[in-house]
Amino acid sequence: MVASAFEYVAAASYDEAVRLLAEHGDDAKILAGGQSLMPMLNLRFAHPGLLIDINPADDRPPSLEDGLIRLPALTRHRTLLEHDLVRQHCPLLADAIRYVGNVRVRNRGTIGGSLAHADHTSEIGCCALATGAQVIAHGPDGDRTVPASDLFAGYWTTTLADSEIITDVLIPAARPRQGWSFQEMVRRTSDFAIVAVAVTINLAERSRVIASATIALAGVADRVILADPELEGSTDEDLDAAAARIAERLDPPDDVHASGQYRRRLAQVLVARALREAITRATP
Repeated sequence: MVASAFEYVAAASYDEAVRLLAEHGDDAKILAGGQSLMPMLNLRFAHPGLLIDINPADDRPPSLEDGLIRLPALTRHRTLLEHDLVRQHCPLLADAIRYVGNVRVRNRGTIGGSLAHADHTSEIGCCALATGAQVIAHGPDGDRTVPASDLFAGYWTTTLADSEIITDVLIPAARPRQGWSFQEMVRRTSDFAIVAVAVTINLAERSRVIASATIALAGVADRVILADPELEGSTDEDLDAAAARIAERLDPPDDVHASGQYRRRLAQVLVARALREAITRATP
């Protein structure tokens, strides 16, 4: 199929894009990388009257500011995979990007577009939760900061206002004695995740005791979610029990790809695996 007819505007700035969104409302869509939008247009799941291309609005590179990695929303997945700053200060994200789509998707897709799309199996959304990321949303009233934990509202739905656009993603830079791991199960390479897990942990000084941990999961609910790991003070011997507790609290849906019971068991296995790898990486 082909997309229905629409008007096209290349916005020279985020302000122009926001103004057009406010003027046209539900009849307008934002085009960033287009890796989710274009298939939806071609299948006529989406049929906007106006397509607002924001690619001319920003060409900033990733940067490090006061312990925060600033990723402009139009940062391509390939840049996240290859950029030295991202690989050094947020290795979790750089590693997870390998699992996103295929090389064509990674060459065009953007971090802001992925987060705004709010896929419940999103690797990038999962990493945003695990790293404590924030997004900068630009709207008619200016900018506001939204924690990733408050961004996702359900299947392909965010808490952004209709006329807001993500312009930046802020991620705390990795610290000493911090470990990370990303684990994913797919039916075939480049498929959507059946279950994905992103973990960051901080170890206590001179030990393998966990001081804090953040665990995010994808594919087990209507959005990417945070688990409550209750791992403070835990060691390697406690990880299997912690993974089992997390899995018991999940209520994954059944679909054509996997049953909820299978997803729950898979989440338990991947969480335990991720925690062990994260502890190993955090140990000097």
